Amino acid sequence: MSKLKSLPSVSLIIEKAKGRLNIHENYLKLLINKELDHFRHKIISKDLKIEKDQIIDSIISNISNKASSSLVNIINGTGIVLHTGFGRAPFDGKHLKKVADKLDGYINLEFDLAHNKRGDRQSHIDEHLASICGSESSLVVNNNAAAILLTINALALESEVICSRGQIVEIGGSFRISEIVEKSGGILKEIGTTNRTHVRDYEKAISDKTKLLLWVHTSNYVVKGYTNEVPLEEVVKIGKKYNIPVIADLGSGTFIPLDKYGIPAEIPIKDFVRKGPEIILFSGDKMLGGPQSGIILSSKKIIEKIKSNSIYRTVRCDKITIALLDQIIRSYKKHGFSNLNLSLSLLTRTRENLKKIANEIIKEIPSKKLIMLGASIEDSLVEAGSGSLPQKNIESIALKFNSSSFSANKLSSLFREGDIPVIGYIHKNSFFIDLKAVLPSQISYLIKTIKNI
Repeated sequence: MSKLKSLPSVSLIIEKAKGRLNIHENYLKLLINKELDHFRHKIISKDLKIEKDQIIDSIISNISNKASSSLVNIINGTGIVLHTGFGRAPFDGKHLKKVADKLDGYINLEFDLAHNKRGDRQSHIDEHLASICGSESSLVVNNNAAAILLTINALALESEVICSRGQIVEIGGSFRISEIVEKSGGILKEIGTTNRTHVRDYEKAISDKTKLLLWVHTSNYVVKGYTNEVPLEEVVKIGKKYNIPVIADLGSGTFIPLDKYGIPAEIPIKDFVRKGPEIILFSGDKMLGGPQSGIILSSKKIIEKIKSNSIYRTVRCDKITIALLDQIIRSYKKHGFSNLNLSLSLLTRTRENLKKIANEIIKEIPSKKLIMLGASIEDSLVEAGSGSLPQKNIESIALKFNSSSFSANKLSSLFREGDIPVIGYIHKNSFFIDLKAVLPSQISYLIKTIKNI
């Protein structure tokens, strides 16, 4: 046990840490004791002898790293605009500044100023969101999975929910429609086969226990070949015939036709609303360009029934989400979707435009550096990400690095080590930085990073 004498005292470490750690002393003591426990266990279990100064330096370094925020700005060089790992939809700074002013102090989140009484947090966004979607009413919750769970629990608890087998999907993070229906208290009734489902399958499955027909946009995959899926409008007809509400889960959802931007067509949300399903669900942090949220569109009667469900309180949004979503929706009503929607702005940049940016970057890099890095410009194809526009490639431009001095893995590591990490991808032993999702404000830093490699 004499080796434990090398462990420094808490007071000594605090003394040595002065000027190096900007942490309140009470919290610092907790962190130091935790680190000392680690070294104590290490010395005893591995019979090690570690110098006191070495332990002090290691503890201060570890605490310094943990005290620094692990959330940092990055440059997205993957080409995937709605990247789940990067927070999906990026925000326009103008929105954030206006929201920050609103959230400085108290806000009337659930207070009716006109009538001096308790209000409803949804009132700030319900009418505006519903109007741009063409719906009578709306409800916003934490995410689209929460929207599905809440809706089914409110409308089909311990009752049958019919869904085509070809639409019982699993998406990122082990999210499965079948498990969500089960957790919500509904009874999933699968119909048809993986590749073929018909109207007769729905009609044959309907019973007096059936409360919902669930139609799911397959999001991040497509089935090709010998297939048949019942269109949403036909499912709606079946629902009306048997007086059973239809839920349409759109996944991402878009607000304007994108084909004019050279992006393969995706049906806008308003067109889905016109098809007549009683409930429509989609994510607010994808094509809408908002914060993480799940949006429910329906009639006022159904929305009120969903809101009255006890689960709603567990999945409702906080003031930050509501304020940010409110700001974004109002800006779209004033300026249109093509303005101040950073996701849409990035997605709709043409290959020609991106090639100009790539050439400007290359011009700023010394020729010796370009040769050393094996830098060149290549046409690329990317996807929107997060299940949006599945299997639909979008034209882009990438910087390719095929260096004789560094391996692709080494380049990937070097680009991630800057003050603003640059995240690219490796393909066929070359490192790529796709420009599709690189923000205009980040180009100068990207140039600086390349110069410093």
